[in-house]
Amino acid sequence: MTSDVLALDTAAQDLLFREARTANTFTDEPVTDEQVQAIYELVKYAPTSMNMQPLRIVLVRSPEARERLVSHLMDGNKQKTAQAPLVAILATDHEFHEELPTQFPHFPQAKDAIFGERPVREAAGSFNAALQVGYFIIGVRAAGLAAGPMTGFDAEGINKEFFTDGDHQVLAVVNIGKPGENAWFPRSPRLAFDEVVTTV
Repeated sequence: MTSDVLALDTAAQDLLFREARTANTFTDEPVTDEQVQAIYELVKYAPTSMNMQPLRIVLVRSPEARERLVSHLMDGNKQKTAQAPLVAILATDHEFHEELPTQFPHFPQAKDAIFGERPVREAAGSFNAALQVGYFIIGVRAAGLAAGPMTGFDAEGINKEFFTDGDHQVLAVVNIGKPGENAWFPRSPRLAFDEVVTTV
């Protein structure tokens, strides 16, 4: 099947998917707050269940905070995170339901009727924040930057270090910037259409 059935032109498809890769090295070019805000202002429109928005983003800019974060990463992730122009910690806010009366106004009772119990919020929040992590990565690519998302870390350590209220749970750490020298590993294979899709 050719790409001409898709609404985006081929260059945009390549930027977001086919040519985009997880970066392991970056140039020294900084990533500005304006770039990150533009990314967020784009991806905030992506769909979630009941318009819940549990994703929280912590931008790690100070050397002291970077050092604290790196100490909780697996050894293979430490150097690239220490050297990335910008690092974002992406987490779930398990108290997202407090915002539902304004974010889902046609059913404001959902805050208590559906999400009054913490285990229900944790399950729904984690799933929908994970969706938002994916949207964020695509948004980084749409901005002409490379993302290096990672889950190789001590989650409990990061939570204690950066989310002391107990209401947040780290999902991913994402290095962001322009790709540097030898940024990519060889692309791994993907499953074919017929291995994934069935029709009933």
